[in-house]
Amino acid sequence: MAQLVEGGWITVIGVTVVFAILGILALILYFVGWLERRLVEKEKPTPLPTPTPTPAAKIEERKPTIPPRDLAVITAAVLAYTAEKVSQLRPLPFRRKVSDAWRLYGVQSQMEEVEDFNYEMGKW
Repeated sequence: MAQLVEGGWITVIGVTVVFAILGILALILYFVGWLERRLVEKEKPTPLPTPTPTPAAKIEERKPTIPPRDLAVITAAVLAYTAEKVSQLRPLPFRRKVSDAWRLYGVQSQMEEVEDFNYEMGKW
């Protein structure tokens, strides 16, 4: 009975040590992450002041717009092209060769059954 109690105490002490070390490692990793965040925040450069544009130099940028009809035609052409490419790809037939080991095992087991039958019949 004393050995069982001693084994229980060793188990409890071992588990406690393992979780204490894991807790210490977790705290160290948390501190390293906190320290890294602080250092990254310190290294942020100050934004440079942007010069204000004068009203005479104000240029409006317009994005070219595509009419909806042209957009529909382009989209249909792309879809037709991709559908044509997919239809040209055909899966290759793939037949697995049955392992010879299984076939030989089957033949051997059949031969053993015949031999056992003949032995039981007294033909040996």
